[in-house]
Amino acid sequence: MCIAEGASAIGINLWTGSPRFVDETTAREIALAVTAAGALAVGVVVDRTAPDMLALRERLALGCLQLHGDEPPEALAPLLPHAYKAIRIASGDDVARADEYPGEHVLVDAKVAGAIGGTGQTFDWSLVASLARRRKLTLAGGLTPENVAEAIRVVSPYCVDVASGVEVAGQPRRKDPARVAAFVAATR
Repeated sequence: MCIAEGASAIGINLWTGSPRFVDETTAREIALAVTAAGALAVGVVVDRTAPDMLALRERLALGCLQLHGDEPPEALAPLLPHAYKAIRIASGDDVARADEYPGEHVLVDAKVAGAIGGTGQTFDWSLVASLARRRKLTLAGGLTPENVAEAIRVVSPYCVDVASGVEVAGQPRRKDPARVAAFVAATR
């Protein structure tokens, strides 16, 4: 449904601590279906070793990985170009940290105490506007059909990432078709 509405990638959350967690068998089925439909299957991982991530990417037929934990810059290098780091942003220091990571792509998300991501919280988008001019920046963090056009205007990101902003209220993983359609329309 999301791809039919215009999504170019589908994230598959492989972190057991997330309410959006998907087991490996289901993740592989999703990845194969997403790829067959012409979109990118992205595995969301947290604090795994590089060899484990390489094997996971291969085993699940993922197009790339989004590293959402506290991985150091050297953990990303062996995964390139099929991986990128997610950086939680609350200040200019967090933005500077993004430049420590190799690769063309970087994802920015809201920094919320005690959370890895997927909180539905926004952050000061102006903090990452200059980063978006240097890197292929994916903007995440509290994006919704109601605010994504403004976020794009402020940041000019390479792409945007949404989860909770298009979910059925109170049902993580379940996407609302009307909200997905509205989100995609607002991005355009």
